[in-house]
Amino acid sequence: MPRTVRIASVNVNGIRAAVRNGMGGWLDRADVDILTLQEVRAERTHLEDALPGWNIVHDESLSKGRSGVAVASRLPIAGSRIELGGEDVDSRGRWIEADFDVDGERLTVVSAYVHSGEVGTPRQDAKYGFLDAMSERLPRLSEDGALALVTGDLNVGHRELDIKNWKGNVKKAGFLPQERAYFDRFLGESGTVVTGVDGSTGTGLGWVDIGRRAAGEVPGPYTWWSNRGQAFDNDTGWRIDYHLASPELATRVSGYHVARAVAYAERWSDHAPVVADYALGL
Repeated sequence: MPRTVRIASVNVNGIRAAVRNGMGGWLDRADVDILTLQEVRAERTHLEDALPGWNIVHDESLSKGRSGVAVASRLPIAGSRIELGGEDVDSRGRWIEADFDVDGERLTVVSAYVHSGEVGTPRQDAKYGFLDAMSERLPRLSEDGALALVTGDLNVGHRELDIKNWKGNVKKAGFLPQERAYFDRFLGESGTVVTGVDGSTGTGLGWVDIGRRAAGEVPGPYTWWSNRGQAFDNDTGWRIDYHLASPELATRVSGYHVARAVAYAERWSDHAPVVADYALGL
C-alpha cells in the first residue's frame, strides 16, 4: 500500500535568521517528511541546531555566508551527491541530490539554487552554465522511469503567468527569453523538438512543473516578493520556486500548495515554502 510523503522546499534566506523569525513554528505545523533548503548560509552545526533530530545532507558554499543547499528528512537518507557538470560549472552550495528508499521504491530529491544572474556580466554566464549542466543531468535522473524531484529556487519565471509585472522584466535576469527557453525544454514533451520562447530549438525532457499543473492557467501563485515597497501586501511577486517532477513521479502527486504567510509580519523568509504530497511505496 503506497504512503504519502510530504516534500517542502524553501529558500530560507539564511537558516539562522529563518529560525529566529519563526520557521520552527511553521515546520511544527506543516507535517513535512522531506525538507529542501536553499540559501542556507551556514555551517553544518547551524543546520543541526535549527533542525534537531532530522537527517541532513548539506553542501556549503565555498564563499562563507553565501548560498548553500541542504536536504533534511524524517526518513533515512540512503545516499547523496553534489556533482553537477564539470569543473567549469559553478555549483558548490547550489546542487545536492539525496536518495531515499521508501517502502521498496527509490526516490531522488534535489535541492537546487540557480544563480540569480545579471545581464551582461560573468554572473549571467555562470547562470547559463548551471542551466546547461541541468539540461544534461535531468535526463539521467529520470531515465528508465525513475522517481526524481528537482526542487528549489530556480531563479527563472518560466511564463508570463509567473511574474506579476512581467512586461517590465523581459530584459532582466530571471525573465530573459533565453533563460525561459531552458524551461520550455525541461518541460517540453519528452523526445520532441521544442521551440523556445527565444526561438531556439532543442529536445523536450518531459519533466512536469507540479505548481503550474496544480494551479492551472492563472497568475502565480507567487513564491517570492521583493522587500521593496509593498510587494508582499500587493502580491506583486514572482513564481521562481519549483517542484519539477520526473514523468513517473508526476503521476503520484496528491496535493500542492504555496505556504504563503497570512501577513508581512509573519514571514520568516522573503520566499514562501512550496509543498506537495507524493504517493510512494510498492
